[in-house]
Amino acid sequence: MRGRVDLRTHVGSVPLPNPVLTASGTAGHGAELAAYVDLASLGAVVVKSLAALPWAGNPPPRVHETPAGMLNSVGLQGPGVAAWLASELPALNDRGARVVASVWGSRVEDYAQAAAMLAGAPGVVAVEVNVSCPNLDDRSRMFAHSPQATAQAVAASTACGLPLWVKLSPNVSDIVSVASAALDAGAETLVLVNTVLGMAIDVRRRDYRLGSGAGGGGLSGPAIRPVAVRAVHDCRAAFPDAGIVGVGGVSRGVDVVEMMLAGADAVEVGTATFRDPRAPARVLSGLHRWCRWHDVGDVRALVGAVHRARHSRPAGGDLPSSTTPPAPPYAPPPPSFAPPPPPAPPPPLPPPVAPPAAPAPAPTPTRPGPGTVQRPDVPSRLPPLPPRGRSGDAGG
Repeated sequence: MRGRVDLRTHVGSVPLPNPVLTASGTAGHGAELAAYVDLASLGAVVVKSLAALPWAGNPPPRVHETPAGMLNSVGLQGPGVAAWLASELPALNDRGARVVASVWGSRVEDYAQAAAMLAGAPGVVAVEVNVSCPNLDDRSRMFAHSPQATAQAVAASTACGLPLWVKLSPNVSDIVSVASAALDAGAETLVLVNTVLGMAIDVRRRDYRLGSGAGGGGLSGPAIRPVAVRAVHDCRAAFPDAGIVGVGGVSRGVDVVEMMLAGADAVEVGTATFRDPRAPARVLSGLHRWCRWHDVGDVRALVGAVHRARHSRPAGGDLPSSTTPPAPPYAPPPPSFAPPPPPAPPPPLPPPVAPPAAPAPAPTPTRPGPGTVQRPDVPSRLPPLPPRGRSGDAGG
């Protein structure tokens, strides 16, 4: 077990002291979590998405708990970039936090305006471009659902002059193609992923659970972690040199490890903070403890390790150079349950038993001839009489 672990990482061109960040939309606009977590101890604080102007958001109710997460329809409520710079950013700077500002818009020019207002903002190390927003110029289709619209929003956001991270939606058929368009437009880091579209209905009232009505909400929490891991994995395979931040259902240190093995340089903790505001610090502690127990001295060694392990396996026909006999060919593991044994064959039938023989019929008596007397106990032929002699010779 190691005593010291180097947790430093890089997300694109941005160096961070460790890979655990807060997620946009779950940590507030400023230092709301400072009463529970030392914000300077985290890799960075990603604030709630900001538009150039104030935005009221959706009507309540805005949040609904699900069995494995949470549905939300907050609607990107925020004070606007100018008010945030004046009222919220100073508190973050006072606590030594590294800040990632998040921007959104309804049109391409909205992204350009919000990003330009962040140019030179103190303590802001990067700008996250949230493209999971309705594009009013494309029949309210989300920017993130179109590679072209995503590229336009990212290109407009370069006005900030800061490293650009782009937060993508999982609600697409090919996230790699959208990621490729974002990187080509100027993003250096992919944030994977935003919420999954969902809905909840109150069966008693026969009405929607959220104030957004038929618009539904975004599902977050442990239920979507496998979705995020898959997106991170596929994008790391496609873009080996891009920065990648994994987000979705992270609540333990081992969840960070899984994301990093798939290819993430850093990980954001989001919905877990609603249940426990100390979650980011607890996750960071869990990551450090996992690395110590598993003899990982540098957390960067975890990044994309599942891809390297796959490529380092010997080809099927290659033999090892040592004298150790080769491993037997792969056989699929047995099923997790034992199938019932086949039924035993029935015992052989006994040989057929012949029925008892019927008694032989009694012989039919023959009718005696005329003048013949015959009885069953008297033989039909008598022995001959002795010869007739004198009376004294009869003996008696």
